[in-house]
Amino acid sequence: MPHRTPLHRHDQRALVVALILIVIWGGNFTLQKHLLVLLSPGGFLWARYLIMPACALLLMRWRFGRWFPPLPRKDWLHMAWLGFIGHSLHVGLVTYGIHWSTAFSSSVILACGPIFTLLILRFQGLERLTAAQMAGVSLAFGGVLLFLSDKLLGGHWRAGGGDLVLLIAAGFFSYYTVAVKPVMERHGPVLTMGYSTLLGGLPLMLWSIPSGLAAPWVSLDIWSWVGLFWSILVSAFIGWLAWGWINTVRGVARTAPLMYLVPPMAGLFAWGWSGEHYSWVKIGGAGVTLLGVALAQYAGRLKWRLR
Repeated sequence: MPHRTPLHRHDQRALVVALILIVIWGGNFTLQKHLLVLLSPGGFLWARYLIMPACALLLMRWRFGRWFPPLPRKDWLHMAWLGFIGHSLHVGLVTYGIHWSTAFSSSVILACGPIFTLLILRFQGLERLTAAQMAGVSLAFGGVLLFLSDKLLGGHWRAGGGDLVLLIAAGFFSYYTVAVKPVMERHGPVLTMGYSTLLGGLPLMLWSIPSGLAAPWVSLDIWSWVGLFWSILVSAFIGWLAWGWINTVRGVARTAPLMYLVPPMAGLFAWGWSGEHYSWVKIGGAGVTLLGVALAQYAGRLKWRLR
């Protein structure tokens, strides 16, 4: 009989936390669209990058006992570049993309990230793609076209432009995940997350100051404030820390497939909360897209296991 690796003692707890996060992240698309209407994308980004760097400093203080742990001089520029890609560009584009698009569309488009990761690894010569993986890439992009066909044929250029922005943002995040790996291996996730948030969030915070000062903070009700802090602290900051712990306990191979539950959950929240409606063509396009992404991501691993 094949040897089975024993499960971590916190495996079940990690699975429960992962499923809770799927629900939180699925709902956050609709919540964030509501906040973007209230504050404008610039106002939301200003608030996010006032709060997130403070959280990053507190995290490094707790982990290392210092507000600014030592970092080799040669890594400062690299960390700033990663922060610029992962925060200034990726988060900035995602925020505007969600504002222009719909909650469900945003979740499906951003789920295409693994496709870009595979293509980046291929062009860097770090990974060879099998025929099945290339079929998955083609299937995913065909699914995206089917998914967006109602907007493209209906002339909904604002929403279609938002989806294009989200595709670009997914590409930037894929580049970030590839480029950050050697830095994270040297310095660990806490230091990497802390300094990339500080260095990458600063340009975005400065750029969004006019929008932040013009946002109607005084007129926000208590639930809008709760939603704002929930979206930034719970969904973004604590959520990704928790996801890192889940990957450590369960392993990336057993955890990553759970991310495919986010778009259906986002679609349910958008339908129930904001009244989004979906045609069968759109639902089918979403299904084809996610199937293509899954095939591209796991076909190579499945082939290896079947040998």
